Amino acid sequence: MAPFTAQIVDGRKTFIPLENNPDVLAHLCENLGVVPGLSFHDVLSVSPDMLAWVPRPIHALVLLADRPIYNAARSHVEQMIPVYHGSGPDEPVIWMKQTIGHACGLMALLHCLLNYEGGKYIAAESELDRLRKQAITLGPDERADLLYKSEFLENAHMEAASRGSSSAPSPADDNYHHFIGFVQKDGQVWELNGGLNGPLLRGSLKEGDLLSKKGLALTVQDFLDAAAKGGHGEMSIVAVAEEDAQLL
Repeated sequence: MAPFTAQIVDGRKTFIPLENNPDVLAHLCENLGVVPGLSFHDVLSVSPDMLAWVPRPIHALVLLADRPIYNAARSHVEQMIPVYHGSGPDEPVIWMKQTIGHACGLMALLHCLLNYEGGKYIAAESELDRLRKQAITLGPDERADLLYKSEFLENAHMEAASRGSSSAPSPADDNYHHFIGFVQKDGQVWELNGGLNGPLLRGSLKEGDLLSKKGLALTVQDFLDAAAKGGHGEMSIVAVAEEDAQLL
């Protein structure tokens, strides 16, 4: 299926980076065999006027930030996150450690899909469903190895990555951006980044969605503030909506 293949770069399997745009993420969902019913929407601004164009509610976000913005927003947080050792069905959230190069876009989307409404959009007995069930029983290192060895995930990612609006880079090219997934689950907001030591609980959100004032404060506001303070940089936000979401 994939027109491009992964390469071994500096001793590890490395993908072509994804673009953070709704079409690419939707296509990756198709490749993963996700049940129809999710849609993806650019969040061009968090001003009320622009948010009015995004259907609500939104319970998952995919953020892409360039390295300066990411470092400004997260360098002081990374060392405070304990190494995660969780596994099993009682985990509050499913977190996956990333060991594949340039796969942070795939990881962000997987974190959203695996945790969104208990994985309701993962087709029963599909390849992704089998991977999810197996991953739940494993610890973080074993989960990472499961993802690393998955040809299914590699093919799904590489084919979607080739469909971006710009020319696909080589896996050997440096990647100056980071993807992060945010999920609202059981009244809690989680920041899910496979490059950190584990999942980051951002706080409680019992009312409202991730694009509410409090929801933004618990998700992307740190990165928006870092971008504004730096006066430059690249970042993008894509909201994940269900088919019954509506404009407010």
